Amino acid sequence: MPPRILHTMLRVGDLDRSLAFYTEALGMQLLRRQDYPEGQFTLAFVGYGDEDGTAVIELTHNWGVSAYELGTGYGHLAIGVEDIRAACERVKQKGGQVTREPGPMKHGSTVIAFVTDPDGYKIEFIQRH
Repeated sequence: MPPRILHTMLRVGDLDRSLAFYTEALGMQLLRRQDYPEGQFTLAFVGYGDEDGTAVIELTHNWGVSAYELGTGYGHLAIGVEDIRAACERVKQKGGQVTREPGPMKHGSTVIAFVTDPDGYKIEFIQRH
């Protein structure tokens, strides 16, 4: 079996708020969630398909930590969408923020948009044809 990407991990300050964003605003499914009382953290995995066939996002909530500095190394997650305007509207309706409205990327023709999750992580929508 060839190597493949399994998941990307993001640390989140409020797990319930983040789960609502990723499932309601982005349409992902909660695949599994587990508390680790001895380590005082919870892991929740979300995605568009099961972990056996697709890459997913691991949301890590360290108990007692409500915010993180994003740093300068993080760029964004990218999600391909069929209707970029509807995807942005859904984010807005669920209380999310669209930081770049849909339109062609600089120096190209691909239609993109950017939104942020409740912790400030950037997510790029890319219009699929």
